[in-house]
Amino acid sequence: MSLGRAHRMSCAVDAAAPAGVLYALLADTTHWPLFLPHVLHVEPLDADGERDAFCLWSAPEGSAVSSTRWRRTLDAGALRVDFHQEDPRAPFTSAAGALSVTHLAPGWSRLTLEQESTAAGAWTARTQEALATAERGARAALDGVRAAAENWSALDGLLMTFEDRLRVPGTAEQLLEVLYRVGSWPGRVPHVVRADVTEERPGVQRTALVRVNGDGSAYTTESVRVCFPAAGRIVHRHTRPHPLLAAHHGEWSVLPDPEAGCTVVSRHAVLLDGRAIGRVPGPGADPESARRHVRELLRRESAAVLGPARQPAAEGGRALRAV
Repeated sequence: MSLGRAHRMSCAVDAAAPAGVLYALLADTTHWPLFLPHVLHVEPLDADGERDAFCLWSAPEGSAVSSTRWRRTLDAGALRVDFHQEDPRAPFTSAAGALSVTHLAPGWSRLTLEQESTAAGAWTARTQEALATAERGARAALDGVRAAAENWSALDGLLMTFEDRLRVPGTAEQLLEVLYRVGSWPGRVPHVVRADVTEERPGVQRTALVRVNGDGSAYTTESVRVCFPAAGRIVHRHTRPHPLLAAHHGEWSVLPDPEAGCTVVSRHAVLLDGRAIGRVPGPGADPESARRHVRELLRRESAAVLGPARQPAAEGGRALRAV
């Protein structure tokens, strides 16, 4: 009988950014869906300043959406994060390692990943493929952190987080059904003229929506949505965002409201695409006008999506299922 074998992976990127900036991007998982290409959502589980744990949803290289649990130890003084996976997936039985940042020269730093994974049984083609996918994903993640760090001086002007709260009559189940059934939005939500929806498994959707701007022009967005019905939440990460955005991550949540039925909260975290400013919303636009444009656009769209919730559809909907 073959014993488990260990695979060691090491990769690094050099960034034209201070070491502290790189470490800050690693330590704070809040905006990982905006910077790391395969990350869809990060759900914090616990944290005490030096240690944390979180569940991460990802879809590397267009593969199926999966969730994994990680636990980390953070050392800000050493610019190092040690981590291990709590629920390794076959063919692996363990995965652990460290991310460290090294100062190279004024304005230059190196980000290094060292990871060891153990696979049970024989070393098969499936194992090799899984290792190759993991390594490509790791390199893409390092490149994402590098790109964000090298743009650190402009991030404050390009990064936006905000939320809108709307009181809507009806039960939480009715409202979640309206939000979940994206395929029914065309003809009911004014700015959505087409919706292609694939349900990868109950609670996980891939959507492509054709939307219409106020001037009549159309654009397409694509997203992955993960539903948490017991918590009254749907999180979404746009893999093809609005033309003005480099990245977009958001969440719908439904809260009980004794005065109005429910309060629906629409949260957004977006990263403006600096290259698009001046083309959208129009010639001469600056980051501040682009921020206002995006803020108002997403506010209008959120309100429009909830329009049907004020007059629930007569047809019966199916119960939502957790992922």
